[in-house]
Amino acid sequence: MGFPKNVLISAGIATVATTFAAALLGRRETGSYAAPLNATSHIAFGDEAADQDDFTIRYTATGVVINALAMVSWAAIQEYVAGKWARQGPPVRALAAGTATSAVAYVTDYHVVPERLTPGFEKRLSNEALAIVYGVLAVGLALGIRSGK
Repeated sequence: MGFPKNVLISAGIATVATTFAAALLGRRETGSYAAPLNATSHIAFGDEAADQDDFTIRYTATGVVINALAMVSWAAIQEYVAGKWARQGPPVRALAAGTATSAVAYVTDYHVVPERLTPGFEKRLSNEALAIVYGVLAVGLALGIRSGK
């Protein structure tokens, strides 16, 4: 399939998975499906984005696009570092690659980049919910990498 196609498959699965996970957790914790997605748009619009609960083009769509772009970057890193290895042999390799990539994403997101570039989910979700989102990211990346050729 080639590198770009494999990256887009993994990124697509990870985007859908993390978006739905964040939305469902947002509903459970804040009463709003859109709240954590809106909070992601703080990168574009500042902290006011984290206070938004309603679905809007400005905040929600922007947040989803930002999340999708982040998923492309993590999928590309995973594909570059472990793509061929993770597709060969047992499926546990894909899960290991997804888990390692998700762990690097978490460390980067919350301990390397400036606050303005964090995902924003942390502004509306608990630490437990964030752990779930990153677990979902690991599984989504694993499923994606196994789908590539």
